[in-house]
Amino acid sequence: MYAKSFDELTVPHRTEFYQIIWFKKGSPKHMVDFNPIDIKPNSLLFVDKNSVQRYDDTEYIDGEVLMFSDNFFCKTEVDTKFLRSCMLFNDLHAVSNITLNTGLTKIFNSSFQLIKTELKTNADTFQSDILRNYLQNILVISERARQNIRTTKLNKGPDLECVIRFRDVLDKQFHMLKSVSKYALQLGVTEKRLNAATLKIMAQSPKQMIDSRIILEAKRLLVHTTDSVKEIAYTLGFEEPTNFVKYFKKHQQVTPLEFRNRFK
Repeated sequence: MYAKSFDELTVPHRTEFYQIIWFKKGSPKHMVDFNPIDIKPNSLLFVDKNSVQRYDDTEYIDGEVLMFSDNFFCKTEVDTKFLRSCMLFNDLHAVSNITLNTGLTKIFNSSFQLIKTELKTNADTFQSDILRNYLQNILVISERARQNIRTTKLNKGPDLECVIRFRDVLDKQFHMLKSVSKYALQLGVTEKRLNAATLKIMAQSPKQMIDSRIILEAKRLLVHTTDSVKEIAYTLGFEEPTNFVKYFKKHQQVTPLEFRNRFK
């Protein structure tokens, strides 16, 4: 894939599916949502859907990529809850990255091979369930490995659950809602309760999380699309483009056009 689509992969691009990237060889610098990640050989990177990423164009890369969509994995409410609570794609602080030891390498080699073997068979009514089970095993094993190597752990509980619910709603409505009180109302909590949860888990206020989400989407649109600044402003719910320009510069110290030109 890297060889065939080099020109497309080495510029910022956006995908609507989840990715498990297994970097088997090389130590590239992989960019995910404008954050550079130093990759170690034989490591897994978990990239959330809709992220803007860019592969390194100076370092040779060898590995495999497992890609899947919500439509494939989330066949039941239980599947959806599992994926949303899986911290591999929902790490609130960083992009999940796991370096594999000998034991994990054997497990993932076997798991990836099972998937490839199944994909070569004639599709029937059982195939999607079999593939989904293989994938879920990979995610569960990866989640355990991730928790074992992290020095700081997010303790699951009411605060984390509140923040994840808030982020879910924020991801869907940030371009329409920018008021903390309206998000709190939707979540069925007080502003004080929401503020306490986000400060404890994220060390950020709800307002800061709203601003961060809007700025992230603005960056994605500026780099990934050719939409004008005016069009992006309206997409993000700003009534006046000048308000968007002021808002962006306040948070990034550069104008939207200056940011776009920097990445070009």
